[in-house]
Amino acid sequence: MSLVTVLLKSILTHRIPGQVVVQITDRCNARCPQCGMRVTESFARSTLDTDAIKKMIDAAAGRGVQAISFTGGEPLLDVPRLVELIRHAGAAGIPYIRTGTNGFMFARPEKKGFESRIARMADQLADTPLRNFWISLDSAVDCVHEGMRGFPGVVAGIGRALPLFHRAGIYPAVNLGINRNVGGDATRHLTRADAGSDSACLDTFYSRYRKAFERFYQRAVDLGFTMANACYPMSIDVPEGQRGLSAVYAATTVADIVRFTRPEKRMLFKALTAAIRSFRSRIRIFSPLCALESLVRQYSDGTSPIPAYGCRGGVDFFFINAADGHTYPCGYRGNEDFGALWDVDPGRLTPPAEADACRQCDWECFRDPSALFGPLLEAAANPLGLIRRMAATPGALAAWAGDLSYYRACGFFNGRQSPDYRKLRRF
Repeated sequence: MSLVTVLLKSILTHRIPGQVVVQITDRCNARCPQCGMRVTESFARSTLDTDAIKKMIDAAAGRGVQAISFTGGEPLLDVPRLVELIRHAGAAGIPYIRTGTNGFMFARPEKKGFESRIARMADQLADTPLRNFWISLDSAVDCVHEGMRGFPGVVAGIGRALPLFHRAGIYPAVNLGINRNVGGDATRHLTRADAGSDSACLDTFYSRYRKAFERFYQRAVDLGFTMANACYPMSIDVPEGQRGLSAVYAATTVADIVRFTRPEKRMLFKALTAAIRSFRSRIRIFSPLCALESLVRQYSDGTSPIPAYGCRGGVDFFFINAADGHTYPCGYRGNEDFGALWDVDPGRLTPPAEADACRQCDWECFRDPSALFGPLLEAAANPLGLIRRMAATPGALAAWAGDLSYYRACGFFNGRQSPDYRKLRRF
């Protein structure tokens, strides 16, 4: 069954193709200050049983799930097991299989045997149905990223490794976890006192972050990346009166490095949008502008007559926690335990009314595809609502249509294919 057929069948039943994120382990060897799973954090570590994960994969495939991500912790701490899981997912019929790394294996590239070791690993991954592979990079400033991760020389190592992956037929994506260090000192040290007023501070905030994001994408291009993604700040700030969140995914944190006020988030997403527009023709950037622009509206003043599309977490998308192996709507709604995945029947889960849908976090893994599929779902279920939305948010439909056109030019971000820059040129 083609993806188009799957999509049409899903939309007609007010669903979208399913996605499952499996946290196979919460073990990690990096020191990232923005993550609760860093190696210096003291808590009981967990790793899911391989056979249990295979049972989850089979259950997901049996329910028509189209995408599965193997995350951590650090998934590549056990490459043979990861390869086994990827192959199992492919054999089960799941077409979109993804995983990634904090990049630890690229540190100290001056050591003897670096290239042969990386080439062997790239070949191992290439000999699987893996579709997308990401490599984390936290800052446009090399030494800042390496200090955050605790991996000396890792950025240079990434630059040496990418041609080896390309030769094996894998085109990794650079994955930016947005934080206050993205521009080094320029974005780390920014206070109202420096600017003189709130409005001036926000203007400076926007300018510095836009330059930082542009510098980041340029660094990614220079290193040899052909694809990029951005993880929105992994923090939770729930407005008073909402039901609240209880994260089970320890990638979230209360650290200041990823905490932004609502006005700052508005400027942050505006800056990211502008930077992406500048670089869309030079590197395939997954972050959809329609999602970013809806986040800008969400954080503008809270008075928008039409809210952003709600997240499909707990309806079409699910998160599996390494600590207990249970299923949750996402990594943040840990107070909604669905139990074992094989006991979850998405067809019996009733999607909430759009007005009641969750918008409590900005987890792009679920929010971005929810924004992309939102107009199709609304067109099928409530066409008048779609007309009202487009009237209330001028330009939103054009941004969404532009994203679809761009995604097509990017080969829908197939990480096993090189980019066609001729198709990207018009963006």
